[in-house]
Amino acid sequence: MSDAAPDEGSEALSALLHETRQFPPPEEFTRQANAQPGIYEEAAADSEAWWATQAEQLTWDRHWDKVLEWDLPYAKWFVGGRLNAAYNCVDRHVENGRGDKVAFHWVGEPEGEARTITYADLQRMVCQAANGLIELGVEAGDRVAIYMPMIPEAAVAMLACARLGAPHSVIFGGFSSEALSGRILDADCRVVITADGGYRRGVASALKPNVDQALEQCPDVRAVLVVRRTGQDVSWTEGRDVWWHELVDRQPDQHDPVSFDAEQPLYIMYTSGTTAKPKGILHTTGGYLVHTSTTHRLVFDLKPETDVFWTAADIGWVTGHSYIVYGPLANGATSVMYEGTPDAGGRDRWWRIIDEYKVSVLYTAPTTIRTLMKWGEEYPDAHDLSSLRLLGSVGEPINPEAWMWYRQYVGRNRCPIVDTWWQTETGAILISPLPGITATKPGAAMRALPGISAEVVDNDGTPVGNGEAGFLLLTKPWPGMLRGIWGDPERYMETYWSRFPGSYFAGDGAKKDEDGDLWLLGRVDDVMNISGHRISTTEIEHALVGHPSVAEAAVVGASDPTTGQAIVAFVTVKGHVVAVGEEGAALVVELREQVAVTIGPIAKPRQILLTPELPKTRSGKIMRRLLRELATHGEIQGDTTTLEDFTVIAKLREAEEG
Repeated sequence: MSDAAPDEGSEALSALLHETRQFPPPEEFTRQANAQPGIYEEAAADSEAWWATQAEQLTWDRHWDKVLEWDLPYAKWFVGGRLNAAYNCVDRHVENGRGDKVAFHWVGEPEGEARTITYADLQRMVCQAANGLIELGVEAGDRVAIYMPMIPEAAVAMLACARLGAPHSVIFGGFSSEALSGRILDADCRVVITADGGYRRGVASALKPNVDQALEQCPDVRAVLVVRRTGQDVSWTEGRDVWWHELVDRQPDQHDPVSFDAEQPLYIMYTSGTTAKPKGILHTTGGYLVHTSTTHRLVFDLKPETDVFWTAADIGWVTGHSYIVYGPLANGATSVMYEGTPDAGGRDRWWRIIDEYKVSVLYTAPTTIRTLMKWGEEYPDAHDLSSLRLLGSVGEPINPEAWMWYRQYVGRNRCPIVDTWWQTETGAILISPLPGITATKPGAAMRALPGISAEVVDNDGTPVGNGEAGFLLLTKPWPGMLRGIWGDPERYMETYWSRFPGSYFAGDGAKKDEDGDLWLLGRVDDVMNISGHRISTTEIEHALVGHPSVAEAAVVGASDPTTGQAIVAFVTVKGHVVAVGEEGAALVVELREQVAVTIGPIAKPRQILLTPELPKTRSGKIMRRLLRELATHGEIQGDTTTLEDFTVIAKLREAEEG
């Protein structure tokens, strides 16, 4: 990791910030139900009291004795309080007469496959699943691995574990058997919940074989619970494997939840590294549930009686945990859960879903937005998107061009955009505009939320001024924060708390504009040193995507004998653009000049590769590690098991050779 801050003299972003248009809250946009004009001031005056007020929105079996117990770097929130996460997400809504309200509109990838699940339905399903897990011997404190496609049973399995106080470890369905076994072993999971397979790009893909292979290395797993999703033939280990429909469906549909301490572990989520062992991020119950429900309510201006909320993510990632399952369900919201890719059944699939289910809030990643932009505005234009009233972005900094396209062609210039910053480790959103209260700027995350203390500092930990860049720190604890790395307290200290003692270092760079609003610059280790100049890959990507022919760009640093590091850019163009032969060569020249004009000659890429696609995970994140390997070594050497489309590798090699 770099020890230097992102370039404080970066002219590209500075110029962009000065030219950026500010969008005030729309006059017709209703101010949030729980937000007052002084919400920031109230939270700043006494953040613990403010979070305690938010916690009162949940149902506690025992009230807390103390809001926060802080022993750097370990926090306990709502000390002495007791609650049950599943009860708060499901049962209390049914008890309050809202059992007929839809919890999930589930849409499968195959056309016409859909299910509507009410809160009463969800309660029955969760109770049966909890009773089934009890029959398998699961008790409070036991860890359960979940390796499933995007089907309702995945959320049910999570809630059933939470109901029993058994921490779940959801492992993304795109991970290999090796990645799966490593996570099962690290968490010492004794039960695995999976499916025969799922659907991806119109094809039934297998999951159970990966589990079987992984468990060859995990002899302590005593039971595998399998959902029949695709009907594929699967191998079977008698005495260990059991079908969901044979075990769960025969269980009683009632189960009395037990309350747990606020610090009861809720889940472990593993974050991948390029070389290091994945980190098992531990989240507990009370603070996490308060944080996710509060941010879901405020950031998305939730109208629980009328909103249809769609987080277009996978439950295998933290976005799915916090804003498909725990946040929306704790607030009694109606959500869409979609199994497939954006173009499954046609490039207008998303817009048909929004039209059919009258989605009012859409929350997705910039990489997906840029893909949709590349396909063209004719697809959203062909559908009624008038139900949308708010748009969200998550996962990485969004470039202003994609922000504006999102606003114009999806939001029809009337929907505020909340560009949110947070991490697996933070549990929930920390930096974002608040619609109806704060203005928005294309590409800016704006400011820390009420109750959150964030600062941008230089190498010495001194706060930078407006217009300057540095490291993003969190200077006070927050309710949804990780409680550690599973089984590795020393790594927790070293990774997050050693660089700037007393503060959490997020690993991201940020910049304050002249108004003091925050712009995220991406990972600090994505800041390149070019002949002694610090240049952010995000800024170069913004400059490239600013060209009218470019749909998406990914920039990496490659070793260079002259400059130390050299800039290599991978660029995809919009559908109508010719990117081969003389036209392609001319476009490369234009793009290099575009970067030189926008940032400066020092930032000109050494090489620009025009490629039809970029390598992405199934969660939509660009796999820059693979691009870095290709730029440096001329070949891809690392693990590619999480790739969305394996044909991308061949296309990249063709582009590199060309």
